[in-house]
Amino acid sequence: MLSDVERISVSPVFVGRSAEMAELSTALQRAGEGQPQALLIAGDAGVGKTRLLEEFVCAATARGAVAAVGGCVEIGADGLPYAPIAAALRALHHELGVEMEQAAAGSEGRLAQLLPELGHAVPEAHDEFGRARLFEHTAQLFERLTADRTVVLALEDLHWSDRSTRELLVYLLRSLRGSRLVIVATYRSDDLHRRHPLRPFLAELERLRTVQRLDLPRLGRAEVADQLLGILADTPDPALVSRIFLRSEGIPFFVEELAASYQGGCSTGLTESLRDLLLVRVEALPEAVQSVLRALALGGSAVEYGLLRAVLPLPEDELIGALRAAVDANILRPTPDGDGYRFRHALVREAVADDLLPGEGGRITRRYATVLSEQPQLVPAVERTTRLANYWYSAGDPARALPAALDASREARRRNAFAEQLQMLERALELWDRVPEEVLADLRPADYAESYPACSCDEDPNGECCERLRYVDVIAEAAVAARLCGERERCLNLCKLALRHIDETTDPSRAAWFWGQRSRVQFLFDAGDNGRADLAKARALVENGPPNAVQAEVFARYAACDMVDWPEPEDIALAERAIGIARQISDEPVELHARVTLGTLQVILGREAEGLAELQHVLSRAVELHEPDLMSRAYVNLSDVYEGLGRSEQAEATAREGCEMARANGLLGASGSILQGNWVEPLISLGRLDEAQRLLDAVSHELGTPTESGFLNRLRGLIALLRDDLPAATAQLLNARAELVGGRAQSWLPVSELAIRLAAAEGRFDGVRSELLAAVGEGFPSGKSRYVWPLLLHATAAEADSRGLPALDADRPAVLEQVRAAASQLLRGWPLADGFALLLDAELARAEGDFQAEPYLRAAAVLEPLGLPYPLDLALLRAAEAEALQGRRSEAAALLRRAEAQAARHGDVRMQAAARQLADRAGLRAAEAAEPEPSVEPAAFHLTPRELAVLRLVALGRSNRQIAEELYISPKTASVHVSNILAKLEVTGRGEAAALAHRLRLVPVGA
Repeated sequence: MLSDVERISVSPVFVGRSAEMAELSTALQRAGEGQPQALLIAGDAGVGKTRLLEEFVCAATARGAVAAVGGCVEIGADGLPYAPIAAALRALHHELGVEMEQAAAGSEGRLAQLLPELGHAVPEAHDEFGRARLFEHTAQLFERLTADRTVVLALEDLHWSDRSTRELLVYLLRSLRGSRLVIVATYRSDDLHRRHPLRPFLAELERLRTVQRLDLPRLGRAEVADQLLGILADTPDPALVSRIFLRSEGIPFFVEELAASYQGGCSTGLTESLRDLLLVRVEALPEAVQSVLRALALGGSAVEYGLLRAVLPLPEDELIGALRAAVDANILRPTPDGDGYRFRHALVREAVADDLLPGEGGRITRRYATVLSEQPQLVPAVERTTRLANYWYSAGDPARALPAALDASREARRRNAFAEQLQMLERALELWDRVPEEVLADLRPADYAESYPACSCDEDPNGECCERLRYVDVIAEAAVAARLCGERERCLNLCKLALRHIDETTDPSRAAWFWGQRSRVQFLFDAGDNGRADLAKARALVENGPPNAVQAEVFARYAACDMVDWPEPEDIALAERAIGIARQISDEPVELHARVTLGTLQVILGREAEGLAELQHVLSRAVELHEPDLMSRAYVNLSDVYEGLGRSEQAEATAREGCEMARANGLLGASGSILQGNWVEPLISLGRLDEAQRLLDAVSHELGTPTESGFLNRLRGLIALLRDDLPAATAQLLNARAELVGGRAQSWLPVSELAIRLAAAEGRFDGVRSELLAAVGEGFPSGKSRYVWPLLLHATAAEADSRGLPALDADRPAVLEQVRAAASQLLRGWPLADGFALLLDAELARAEGDFQAEPYLRAAAVLEPLGLPYPLDLALLRAAEAEALQGRRSEAAALLRRAEAQAARHGDVRMQAAARQLADRAGLRAAEAAEPEPSVEPAAFHLTPRELAVLRLVALGRSNRQIAEELYISPKTASVHVSNILAKLEVTGRGEAAALAHRLRLVPVGA
C-alpha cells in the first residue's frame, strides 16, 4: 500500500526571506553581547512563519546557540497553561541535562509546575503572589542558563496561546536584562479579530523597547517561480507560474499545495474554495488514511501515538501504515519528542475538522474522552485534566463535562494559572443548569477560595449537605481566580451575581465575603473609592456576628485600608479585634497579617516602641514559618516606618534584606518594586545618591502597579532635584503625577511635596502656594504626619522667600494661618517630627518678618543626633543667615561651614550653592573644602554684569539718578538698564524686581 503513495517534498529551497533572516541574525548577535532580544513574527496563515523560524533555529545552533521550540496548542488542550514554555523547557532539559538542573537548583519545587521532570512541585500559597513567584523563578532560570551561552526560545502560534503563557512571556521580556536570550514568537495576523485576546498582549509588547515586530510579506511572482523550481526540480512553465501565483496569492504553503496538485495531474480542476484547496492532498489518500486524519484533527494540536491507537479500532500495522502514508504525503509530521503526531500545517487540520459531518466530531471526541478516562497514563499528567475536560465539552456531554471542568480548574489553580482556572470555572457555571441533580450531588468538594465559608450547615446541620458543592461556591472560586488574574470587571460581576443568590439576612458571612472581594479588587486596581463603600457593607454584615474567618479578615482589611489611606486611632482597636478573632478560630495567617497592620498603625500613630516590637515579632515568625508573602509585607512595613522615624540606617538595612529575600523567593515582580523603593528612600536620606540611582536604574519601568511606578518616579525626581537637574525633576514629577490613582495619602502627599520644592526652585511662588492650598484642601490624616511636615516646611520657606512680591503679600497671613492650623493636627513625639515642627515654626516666623537664629538652632539641636544631613542642613543654613544679619560673623561662618558640610553629605547641589552665595554676600569665609561654583540663578535670566550691579541697587531702593551717580553712568542709561532688567525678570515693577533680588541672595546681608 505504501508504494502507491508518491512522496511530495516540502520546498527544498528557502526563498524571499533574506531581509528577515538578517534581522534575526542581528538580534542573535546583540543577544550574544548581553542585550536580550525579542522578535514577533507576524503573517498570514501559510506565509512561512514556521519555515523562517526553523531556518533561524538552524542558523543559531550552527553559531553555537542553544535553541528550544515550544508550540501553543488548540482544541484538545484549550486552556492548558504554559504549554509552549513547558515544551521549550523540556527541550532545554533534554539538550542541557545536568546544566539545566544546576541552573534550576534551589527553585526545583517552583519550576516543577512548568517542568515536572525537575522534581515534585512544592505546595504553593494561593494568593496574588503565587504566580509572581513562579514567573520570577522562571526569569532567574533563564538568567542562569544564559550566563555563558546564548539561548533561543522559539514559540509558535501565539494566536492560540493561553493567557498564563502570555503573561509569563511579558514578565520575561520586562525583567530580563543583560541576559543572552533571544525570544522569537510567531502568530497569525489574519486571525486577530477585534476582540482576540492576543491584541492587547501585542499592544503591550510593542511598547517595550526590546521588542521588534517582523511582518512577513507574501512572495512576489519571481519568488514563487524560485519556489516552484525547487519543488519541481525543473524550470516551471511561465504560464504555470502565473497561474499558481494568482491562485496562491503569494502564500508559500498554497504554492506547495498547488504544486502538489499539478504533480498529481490536477492542475486545472481545483475549486475556488480554500477548504477544497487544502483538502486536495488529503482526499487523494486512501479512505483508511483519511479516517486516521479525521481522528487526529479533533485530538488537538498534537496527539500521542498511544492515545491515537486506543481511540482508533485499527490493527497496529494498519494504523502505522496510515500514519506513514500521511507523513510521506507531507500532511503529518512526528512531534519533536517523537511520541506522537501533528499536522504539518494547522490550516489542513482545520480544514479536515471543518469537513466532518454533524455528529461525527462529537463521536470522535467522546471516544477520546472515554479512552483518556480509562487510561489516563496515555497523556502527560500536567495535561490530563484539562484535555479530558475539553474532550467531554466538545463531545457535548454536560454531565461529564462539568465535573471534568471543575477538576481542571483545581489543577490550574495549583499551577498558579488563574486565567485558565477562571476559564474552566466559567464553563462549569455555564453547564450547571444542564446537569442532572444526581451529578450535582456528587461533585467534588469546594476548592480553595481563601476565607470563603463554603459550608452551608444551616440547611442541614446534621446531614452531609455541608460538604456539597453549590453554584455560589463555584462563583466564589471564580471570583478569586478573576481577581488573581487581573480580571477586575469580571470579578465584580461574579460577586454581583453571587449576591443575587444570597440572602444577607440568613447568610451574612457569605454575603460579607463577596462584598469584601469587591472591595479588595477595587483596592488592588486603584479603582473608584478603593472599595471603601463595599468594605463598609461587609463590615456592617459581620460587625455583631459570631467569630469566624470572614469576620477576622474583614476587620483586618478594614484596618489595613485605613492604614494606607487615612489611619486613625480607632483602627488600632479594629486590628486588635481582628487578631483576637483569628486566635479564637486558630487562623495564624490572618492573625499575623493583622499584627503587621497593628504594628504599623501603632508606629505611625505615635506608639513607636509597641509597634516596632510587634513588627519585629511578626517578621521573626514569618521567617520561622518561611512564609514569603508575610515576610515581604513585614519587610515593606518595617523598613517604611523606620524611614518615617528618621532611622534611615535601619530602614536601608531592612529593605536590603527584604529585597534579598524577595529575589530568593521569586517575589521581585510582586512586592519587589515597593521594597526596592523602600531601599532607595533611606539611601537618599543618607546622601548615598549614586547607590540610589543605580538601584532605580536597575528597576524595570514596566514592572509594578501604577502606584508602585509613581513611587519610584517620585524618587527619581527627588534625586534630580537634589542634583539641580530641574528638567529631569520636572519630567519625573509628571510621570509620578500620571500614575496617581485613587486618594491614597501616602502616594499624593510626597508627590505634592516634590511639586512644591520644584516650583520653589524655579521661582514659581504662586505655583507653590497653589499646590499648598490644594493639599490643605484635601486635608491631612494625622497618621501620615511624616509626609506632611516636609510639605508644610518647604511651602512656608517659599512664602518667606517671596516676601516683598506684591501679588503674594496680601494673602500671606491667611495662608500662614492655614499652615499653622494644619500643623497643629500633626503628630510629634519622635526626633525627626519634633525637628521638622521646630523648623516649621522658625520658617513661619521668618515669613512674617521675624528672622532669628535661635529657633533654627533649637531645631538643629534636635535633628543632629539623628545623623541625617536633611533637614539639618536647612536649619544650619538659616541659622547662619540669621546670625549674619545680626552681624555675628564668626558664629555665622561656623554655622555656614556645618551647613555646607551637611548639604554635601546629602548631595544637595542647590543647598551647597545657597551656602556659597551666603558666604559671598556676607563676606564670610566659605568652607575650605568647597569648590567654587558660580551661582546659576542670575545667569538663568541672562543678566549682564552691569545689569546685575543695577539690580542690586534697585533692590536697595535706589532711584535711577542715585544708580547713575553710584555707577558713574547717565540717568537715561540707568533707566534703560532698569527697563531691560524688568523685561528679563518678567516682573511688572521695581518692587517685584527687588523681592526677586532678595530671594536670589543678590543683596549684601545687613545692607
